[in-house]
Amino acid sequence: MTQALLIAAPRSGSGKTTLTLGLLAAFRRQGVAVRAAKCGPDYIDPAFHQAATGAPSLNLDSWAMPPALLQSVAGEAAAKADLLIVESAMGLFDGTVGAKTGSAAELATTLGLPVLLVIDVSGQAQSAGAVLHGFASFDPRLNIIGAVLNRVGSDRHRRLIERAAATLDIPILGAIPRDQTILLPERHLGLVQALEHDDLSSHLERLANLIEESCDVAGIQRLAQTLSASPSDVIALPPPGQRIALADDAAFAFIYPHLVGGWRRAGAEIVPFSPLGDEAPPSDCDACWLPGGYPELHAEKLAKAERFKSGLGRFAESHPVHGECGGHMVLGQWLEDASGQRHTMTGLLSHATSFAERRLHLGYRTAKLLAPCVLGERGESIRGHEFHYVSLIEPGSDAALAELLDGEGNSLGAAGGRRGHVTGTFFHAIAASEPVRLASSPSHAMAVTA
Repeated sequence: MTQALLIAAPRSGSGKTTLTLGLLAAFRRQGVAVRAAKCGPDYIDPAFHQAATGAPSLNLDSWAMPPALLQSVAGEAAAKADLLIVESAMGLFDGTVGAKTGSAAELATTLGLPVLLVIDVSGQAQSAGAVLHGFASFDPRLNIIGAVLNRVGSDRHRRLIERAAATLDIPILGAIPRDQTILLPERHLGLVQALEHDDLSSHLERLANLIEESCDVAGIQRLAQTLSASPSDVIALPPPGQRIALADDAAFAFIYPHLVGGWRRAGAEIVPFSPLGDEAPPSDCDACWLPGGYPELHAEKLAKAERFKSGLGRFAESHPVHGECGGHMVLGQWLEDASGQRHTMTGLLSHATSFAERRLHLGYRTAKLLAPCVLGERGESIRGHEFHYVSLIEPGSDAALAELLDGEGNSLGAAGGRRGHVTGTFFHAIAASEPVRLASSPSHAMAVTA
């Protein structure tokens, strides 16, 4: 049976990723079969998890995933592992308002995960004890097994905090010193992608050394608890075809492993290609999927990728093409980069986007489909999220793909576009609102939108 725990914090920037990666790397080199997962919608952290463990890291989302799918993905994440470490997002209790919040706390209570808190104690001492007390008492259903102090200034600093926390029955399992050299570089959507680091293995080695020196690694492992979840026949979305051309490079790296894994389990073959390498989707595929990523950082190169653009156009004459967020941007007429320069994109849809006019779009979304497409049939609801800084500066004349609702069920209006076989939206799909079982999973590859 796999042991599991959740690493959480009071807020973003507390050190969750530092502790998670350090523990993963330390356990791996000690011979522990360790795997990782990420709470909520996140593409970047799981790639670092995979680099640290050598195994894929899956997303666990209690808001977007039906309960049966959540249990199945959790079981898959823990498969062939002695220990599963789940990294939370934002603060432990942060999520939407309503019956399902999507918070790390909700995930912990749903899956029975014990919680290891990491607290940034810079600028405070005994007050950290009050923070621990508040988090331990806020929701009595949670099992907070211990805490790790981050950015500790001295041995005296640690002793003051330990003394304040002594009556709480929450063991202090580590004290990570202040060290700017362990920080990973960031950009507008979070950390710079794992695939862009030349020395990531060396960085993970340094993190493992740091965590082994400053934390009770063995004690943390002993406090993990058995995860009672197992894979099932439930998948997130039906495959859009039997052979799926999937854009895969530094500009198109954001697709959830549980989606691709579900398609493969349903019998589909994934055929990667690189738009940045000026490759077109293979003509013998049934559908093409352009994931999100960072096309705004590669707009000039994509604009010059004539084989990719013309080949995608030919493919779209007879086969479905779908773009999510960054992929949706590339399906438009043009993309304006941060400097204000416009770059010609594929023009398969009529909108245009700008990264120069930045505005944050962030949150859980439900997409009610207005027409049959690769995501599902008309009227179906798909759960997911939106996270980008790009502005839609020319809405275009295409028919809308879906009506969007926010995480609390409020309508955000029509969104996305569809023309012929081409569909696109800023919305990232996580799962159908109702369970999709392998035995009854249809293919939407031949769906034509108009």
